Amino acid sequence: MKRSELFFSALQVPVDFAMIVLAALTAFYIRNVPEFFAGRPKLYNYPLDIYIKIILIITPIFILIYALQGLYTIKVTRKFWKESVHVFLATSIGLVVIIVVIFLQREWFSSRFVILAAWGLAVLYVITARYFIQLIQKWLLRNRGIGVHRVLLIGRNGKMNYLSKLFKHNKNLGYRVVYQVDTGSLKVIKEIKQFRGIDEIILCEPSLTEDEQEKLIDYCAIHNITYKFIPTTRETSQFQIGVLNGEPIIEVKNTPLDGWGRILKRIFDLIASIIGIIITSPITILTAIAIKIDSCGPIIYKNERIGSDGKKFFVYKFRYMKWEDCVTKENPGFEEALKFEKELISKQSVRKGPLYKIKKDPRKTRVGNIIERFSIDELPQFFNVLFGTMSMVGPRPHQEREVEKYMEYHRRLLTIKPGVTGMAQVSGRSDLDFEDEYRMDLYYIENWSLWLDIQICLKTIGVLFKKRRNL
Repeated sequence: MKRSELFFSALQVPVDFAMIVLAALTAFYIRNVPEFFAGRPKLYNYPLDIYIKIILIITPIFILIYALQGLYTIKVTRKFWKESVHVFLATSIGLVVIIVVIFLQREWFSSRFVILAAWGLAVLYVITARYFIQLIQKWLLRNRGIGVHRVLLIGRNGKMNYLSKLFKHNKNLGYRVVYQVDTGSLKVIKEIKQFRGIDEIILCEPSLTEDEQEKLIDYCAIHNITYKFIPTTRETSQFQIGVLNGEPIIEVKNTPLDGWGRILKRIFDLIASIIGIIITSPITILTAIAIKIDSCGPIIYKNERIGSDGKKFFVYKFRYMKWEDCVTKENPGFEEALKFEKELISKQSVRKGPLYKIKKDPRKTRVGNIIERFSIDELPQFFNVLFGTMSMVGPRPHQEREVEKYMEYHRRLLTIKPGVTGMAQVSGRSDLDFEDEYRMDLYYIENWSLWLDIQICLKTIGVLFKKRRNL
């Protein structure tokens, strides 16, 4: 998803809001027009301040209706006339809602002219504003290449050759063909991506095996590449059907966490992290005091992990180990601590796969044993969520040496932000094998919803007090 598309789509919300309010105010100031032409005096005098309060209550309802009508589509190549029809229909639905409300609340205002004028002006203003936003978007697309999708075509046949010519001669479609190949070889695709960049792949090659297509889908998910194909024989439950210049085309959806899904999840993260920080603040303060009294060293332990898109960041944790045994470069005895940890991993790790979990870890302090048992050490990660390096729910972040042991398909875990909790944590926590954890996290990535995030957060509270294996 292009940043410019996300920006302009988000921009439409405040612009629509402003246009609806402006339309309502315009209707209010021209409300004397019917009386002027009819030669009759105005029969009522409605206060402007009360009218504005009512408009600010009603306008969010229109925005919600617009969203439900799909008026915040992110693609710059959307059809303007279709968008105008949707604006008309959505605004008309809003008009019906207002009529019903006024029927129930007659004291609001009773001017039919103001209501109808505001409706007509809202349609006009919103369509006009959206027209100019699209003009700016398409100008940037054609003249600056901002928002252009670099597409790799896989397949050499009539349909793909037609697409290649279409994209070349119609820049308003928003595509630039970087290459056209007749093979799904990942080696070839990786070279093209390295030297030319790829945003989307469109496939129409029936000779590709199911295994090759699965590997291609995984590769696209890992590298944030949109994967589409013109139907042959492949079937999938995770797809979105569309039409491209009269041709049916299917886009494989790697995750709902794209576009507005990402924005909605970020809003949830901000609210949840602030609530979490406030609610747990007494425990946080007591824990900090206990750590300071129990052992020397910093209260917060910053552990480097790998996040979304393979970017490094620091996870904040309460220190539950002796400072001299903490594997961090801030520790003067870092080399000795790392060597000791490797010895413990080789002798006492109880996990299979690239991850490790040390049984009866001798490095823990007295306070550390308690806070690690109930995951109190994880509480500072609310600040990771607040600062945007983590999410409330997602795959757990792993260390670089663990990620280096990933199989290629495991890297799909790095396509979204890591989480404070996740499906694996509410289903077995550290008792699960890595492959089982991977499958659960992959299910979460492919089936995300806001309700799923809420459920996992609520389940996490109960899981914290369940007995774990003695580690």
